[in-house]
Amino acid sequence: MRESVQTRPSDQLTTAGAVAAEAPDFEAIKQRQRATWASGDYAIIGTTLQGVGEALAENIDLRAGERVLDVAAGNGNATLASARRFAAVTGVDYVPQLLDKAAARAEAEGLDVELRVADAEALPFSDASFDVALSIFGAMFAPDQTRAAGELLRVVRPGGRIGLAAWTPEGFIGALLRTVSQYVQPPAGLRPPTLWGEAEHLHALFGDGAADIRCARRTFNFRYRSADHWIEVFRSYYGPLHMAFDALDGDGRSRLHADLVELLEARNIGGDSLVVPGDYLEAVIARADRAAS
Repeated sequence: MRESVQTRPSDQLTTAGAVAAEAPDFEAIKQRQRATWASGDYAIIGTTLQGVGEALAENIDLRAGERVLDVAAGNGNATLASARRFAAVTGVDYVPQLLDKAAARAEAEGLDVELRVADAEALPFSDASFDVALSIFGAMFAPDQTRAAGELLRVVRPGGRIGLAAWTPEGFIGALLRTVSQYVQPPAGLRPPTLWGEAEHLHALFGDGAADIRCARRTFNFRYRSADHWIEVFRSYYGPLHMAFDALDGDGRSRLHADLVELLEARNIGGDSLVVPGDYLEAVIARADRAAS
């Protein structure tokens, strides 16, 4: 895989006092996030992304019998991809409603998986419990990015692997999140989740805990009948957009709808039907043989 060189430096506070003054309330933010992701029905959206899980399982060279943890598993794309390869997989998420959908999918396919409610920033597992940790468009939304990365490193054995898929800042989902933030402000003090879609940021997050980080830009195509059809589906089922529309008055909803149509049509490569490329960064991280310093 070719390594991404796209970078965007993060703003940094320069004094301890400034850091203390700006420190966000991570627990309050996570409560809000839980409510957001529990709204709508993310599984309707999530199942369309199953191919991302299959590709990541292949590119990380997942082996039968390996102990695998799917972090912020949602409705289980990486969990199911791992189980199909006969791994011993545990999927965790802090939204029980999403895990219920993952359980139903696993049961329908006759796959043996373990699912647990857990926070990506405080995983309830001993050090070095897993051979592989995966996260598909999940851990990137953890409010405390440093802590989430540290937990991924901690639960993977030395010499194990971490596989990630994260939307890029300049891609479609990055543009979508920026559009929505013009109407519903994100919590103050948080780094954008799409920073996980930058190779340089991953190197900074994982530091000495990673022996090697290989990154590749990949594309998922959102395929819908039209811009209006995409908005109908995402407004109904995608938590962040569902909650944004609910928070606005009639005029705000009309303006957000118009902005989304403009965004979708500007990025459509499908002609009469909607095909919008969504760029993401796929990262395969080799866990260092020693503890991170």
